[in-house]
Amino acid sequence: MAKTATATGGQRGILGLIERAGNKLPDPVFIFFYLIAALMLVSIVASFFGLSAKLNDDVLAGMGQSSLDRFGIKEDGIIYAISLLSAENIQRLWVEMPKTFTHFHPLGYVLVVMLGAGVAERSGLFATAMRAAVSGAPKFLLTPVVALVAMIGNHAADAAYVVLIPLAGVLFASAGRHPLAGIAAAFAGVSGGFSANIAPGQLDALLFGITQQAGEVLVPSYVANIAGNWYFIAAMTVVFTPIIWFVTDMIIEPRFGKYVPEGHAANSVSDNNEPITPEQRKGLRNAGFACLIVVFAWALMTLWPWGTPLIDDEGANANAELVLQLRPLFQSLVAAFFILFLAAGWAYGSAAGTIKDKQDVVDMMSEAMKDLGYYLVLAFAAAHFVEMFIWSNLGLISAVHGADAIENSGLPLWALLGVIVVFSGMINLFVGSASAKWALLAPVLVPMLMLLGVSPEGATAAYRVGDSATNIITPLMVYFPLILIFCQRWVKEFGIGSLTAMMIPYSIWIMITGVVLMMAWVYLGWPLGPGASISYTLPGAGG
Repeated sequence: MAKTATATGGQRGILGLIERAGNKLPDPVFIFFYLIAALMLVSIVASFFGLSAKLNDDVLAGMGQSSLDRFGIKEDGIIYAISLLSAENIQRLWVEMPKTFTHFHPLGYVLVVMLGAGVAERSGLFATAMRAAVSGAPKFLLTPVVALVAMIGNHAADAAYVVLIPLAGVLFASAGRHPLAGIAAAFAGVSGGFSANIAPGQLDALLFGITQQAGEVLVPSYVANIAGNWYFIAAMTVVFTPIIWFVTDMIIEPRFGKYVPEGHAANSVSDNNEPITPEQRKGLRNAGFACLIVVFAWALMTLWPWGTPLIDDEGANANAELVLQLRPLFQSLVAAFFILFLAAGWAYGSAAGTIKDKQDVVDMMSEAMKDLGYYLVLAFAAAHFVEMFIWSNLGLISAVHGADAIENSGLPLWALLGVIVVFSGMINLFVGSASAKWALLAPVLVPMLMLLGVSPEGATAAYRVGDSATNIITPLMVYFPLILIFCQRWVKEFGIGSLTAMMIPYSIWIMITGVVLMMAWVYLGWPLGPGASISYTLPGAGG
C-alpha cells in the first residue's frame, strides 16, 4: 500500500492541529487520575477561600435531609467547598474504595447487558442480520438502507464496524457504484449516527448509569430511565437517514467519479459477497421468534390483569403520575435487553451451528466479560473522579452558579441545549470514549440543567447528539485506522487526510440537523421517551 493507517505526519491546518494535540493526550484512564489530582488541588484552594453557593427553598425541599447532611448543608441553604484532603474525605477515599467502584451505576448496567450481547455477537447473529438487511436492498435504495442498518447496527457494537462497513463497500461495487461511497455511508451511520437507533440498547445503559449518579446529587431518589431517550433517538434515526443519503449520493459519490477496480480490488466483490446459508436464515427466523417471546413476556408482566410485577400497584392506586407507576418497568429494561440478546443469540447459534451446547453459551459470555477488561479499569478511575467531585461539593456549586449565570443572561433553554450539543462535539475531537466524556461533563451539566428546569434525560440527549456528529472526523476515534484500511483495499493511495475530508460533509450536516432537532424538541416540549419529559421540576418545588 502507498500509505498506511499510521502515516499521519503530513497533516496540516486544523486537522493536523487536532491530530497532534490529540496524540499528545494520555490514555483516558490516566486523564481521570490527572483530573483527580487537579481536583484535589482546586478543592483545597476553594475550601481555603470559602467558595460557596446558596440553594433556594425549592431545591432544599427536594433534596431531603439525608442529602443535605451528605453535602454538609445547613438550614440557611449555603453549600461550601470541602477540601478532598480533609480527614473525612481521606477516610472516605480509603474505606469506601470498593463501594465507590462497585456502586458506579454504569458498571452494573453494562456488565448485565453485555452478558447477553456477547452471545448475540459471537454466535454470528449481529453480523448475519446486518448482511441480510442490506444484501437484498434495491439499487436505488442501497444508500438509505445501508445508513439505516448502520445506525441500528450500533447495538452490535464492534460488529457494526468490522462487518457492515467493509460489506457496504462490496455491495456498492456489486451495484456498479463506487465502493468508497458505500464505506462512507456505513461509517456515517455507524459512527456519525452513533446515538441514533430505533430502540434503546447498550449505549443507553452506559450513559444513563452516569446520568443517574449525576442526578442523585440534587435528588437522591432520582432513578434513571434507560428508555428516557427512546423517542428522541428514534427521531434522530429518521432525520439522519435522508441526510446520509443526500450527502452520499449528491456530494461524496460524484466526487469519486466512476470506479475502475484494479488488482486485488477486482476480486473483492466475488470474494466477500457471500450468500447467507440456509442454516443462517433458519437462525435468523429462530432469533426473531425468540425476540417476540421476550417482548411478549415483558408485556405480560406489565399488562396482565391478574398481577403486574412491573407496575407499581401502590402508585397506581394512589393515582400517581404514570412515570412513577411504570418505574419498575423502566428499571427492568436492563434485564430485558440481557434476556433479549441472550435468547436471540442462542436461538440463532443453535440453528446456524455456532452454538452446539450450553457450554458454548457460557464461553461466549465469558469472552464478552474479557473484552470489558479495559472498561473495568476505566470505570474504576471514572467512578472515583465522579464521587470525589461530589465529596468536594464543587460540582453542585458550579451547577448553581452556572444556572444563575444562564438565568440572568436570558438565554432561552432551547438555545442553551444547542450550545451544549456543539460543545460536546468539540470535546469529542480530543476524547474519544463516550462514557469518559459523559463522566466528565455530567456532574456539572445534569444538576445545572435540573436547576434550570431541564430533565436529566434532556441533558443526556443533548450530549449524545454532539458526541455522535464529530466521531467520523477525528483520527483519535479508535476505529478510524481500521476504516482507513478498508478504504485502501479499494484505493491504495487513500490516506488519512482523504478519509477525514470524505467524512467532513457528513459531520457538518449531522451536527446542523442534530442541533436543530435538539432545539426544536426543547421548544416544542415533546417527551424524549416513555415517562421522560424534556422539562423537569425539582421535588418539593412549586408549579
